[in-house]
Amino acid sequence: MVQTVDFFPPVVDDPYLYGQIAAANALSDIYAMGAKPTLAMNLLCYPSCLAQETVQAILAGGYDKVKEAGAVIAGGHTIQDSEPKYGLCVSGFIDPKKILKNNGAKTGDILILTKAIGTGILTTAAKALLTDEETFSAAAQSMATLNKLAAETASAFHINACTDITGFGLLGHANEMASSSSLTAHIFSQEIGILPKAAEFADMGIIPAGAYANSDYLKDKVVFRESVRRVTRDLLFDPQTSGGLLFSVPKKDADELLARLMQCTPCARIIGEMKEQEQTSLVVE
Repeated sequence: MVQTVDFFPPVVDDPYLYGQIAAANALSDIYAMGAKPTLAMNLLCYPSCLAQETVQAILAGGYDKVKEAGAVIAGGHTIQDSEPKYGLCVSGFIDPKKILKNNGAKTGDILILTKAIGTGILTTAAKALLTDEETFSAAAQSMATLNKLAAETASAFHINACTDITGFGLLGHANEMASSSSLTAHIFSQEIGILPKAAEFADMGIIPAGAYANSDYLKDKVVFRESVRRVTRDLLFDPQTSGGLLFSVPKKDADELLARLMQCTPCARIIGEMKEQEQTSLVVE
């Protein structure tokens, strides 16, 4: 059995969509280990002034997303708080011999990312009322999408390492995988999928605080080639909500896995390669 817990304040105005995103985010850790989510429990904080219909919509969003995952919600816990917060504690099951870890990458492995990045920048822009409905809907849809199909597709292949991309950004989680595997990840920045207008807002300086924290933490762990633009660097540090899965797979299987992934997750891309350990864990090209 594997377990995880995650909850956070609203990232969208719509309560039902917020519930979906928070649930998808919590379920992601289970998929990142190759497990099947089975049981979930609600974690909900809300102010007494919040309308009952709003609370019900949040819980309904979470319920529907858990149902989509093939799991069940078996209760939970609520408390009053000054700010709404919602998420799940999730239990899943897996054959111990098939657990995916984030520290088993091998030299020559290809890195495949299943979702586009930029959700942190776009939610920050939305809070500043800078996004239109069409632009933000792409980010919302990405955040609400389960990693279920990507995980199921990858289960037919030998995966050396896997992690999901969340608050530490793409580079933060790639660093964790590379350093714990005693390797250096070469990231192909031009190959990474970017959500619509995320680069434009990053160029305007609409950057979440978490991106600066990620940048500061990784400053001695990453080398950028001179050709990598500032806006691209900001996107790579951008903290993601309910981001995609990052797979480290043998080179011989990468093209076939990517082709299959793109049938269910069209934003999947080959975004890097694992090489022998260098002075830093990350090299961005």
